[in-house]
Amino acid sequence: MSYREGRFWQPDVTVATVVVDGGRLLVVEETVGGKLVLNQPAGHLEPDESLVDAALRETREETGWDVRLTGFVGAYQWKAPLQADGSGGRHYLRFAFAAEPVRHDPNRALDEGIVRALWLTPDELQAQAPRHRSPLVWRTAADFLAGRRHPLDLLQHLG
Repeated sequence: MSYREGRFWQPDVTVATVVVDGGRLLVVEETVGGKLVLNQPAGHLEPDESLVDAALRETREETGWDVRLTGFVGAYQWKAPLQADGSGGRHYLRFAFAAEPVRHDPNRALDEGIVRALWLTPDELQAQAPRHRSPLVWRTAADFLAGRRHPLDLLQHLG
């Protein structure tokens, strides 16, 4: 039965942050489904949280970095492929932000599943494409590198 026939459907709403310092991008190496993958600091929007607050929180939790958001890069839709074991097939709606680092807490425990945070050049990140968690990783980075920025007030939280 599809959502059009009465089944509830809702995409996973996520945020991601493209943090740049000295030409390098902050990424996380994380374990997902038994694989070591690369992603921007990213995660799910929580109830009653603004997209901006979610981006700041996820970046801190996954990397130990406090950042200053400098712009909105874009919104992206992606449906994960269905796997042979029946997993996957989830639909993601990602809101991506540009940021600059402010302060790092090297003693902060990182979120479960995060192995480490690291800084990569755009070429190094692109060379690791087979390890990207999803096609959203490079697309978001590429849009940032192409100069795509929108004012943060484009997003309004009316909670």
